Amino acid sequence: MANKILIVDDAAFMRMMIKDILTKNGYEVVAEASDGAQAVEKYQELRPDLVTMDITMPEVDGISALKQIKQMDPNARVIMCSAMGQQAMVIDAIQAGAKDFIVKPFQADRVIEAIQKALS
Repeated sequence: MANKILIVDDAAFMRMMIKDILTKNGYEVVAEASDGAQAVEKYQELRPDLVTMDITMPEVDGISALKQIKQMDPNARVIMCSAMGQQAMVIDAIQAGAKDFIVKPFQADRVIEAIQKALS
């Protein structure tokens, strides 16, 4: 059975890129969200196997959403997506319970490696 993944990013282009990488590698993208508030709602509703979460988003940022999801489900698997130069935020995210992080622009092999590691 394919692992179910929720993609969270405020940029539709980034969601499309990561969805493309995931579907080509046999993962099922069950939903997409464009901000942290939507991410928390969709997580609650769908309970995906893994979430890819952008750090910088309007309304609710990725780290706040990560903390809310981890409160709801301590076993949630979340991989943060960050642009270069967000090291401090990446450290915050890992401390808040993120399994890994991938840097934009996405490299397909790094995305798949992070997801396989988080799911194993």
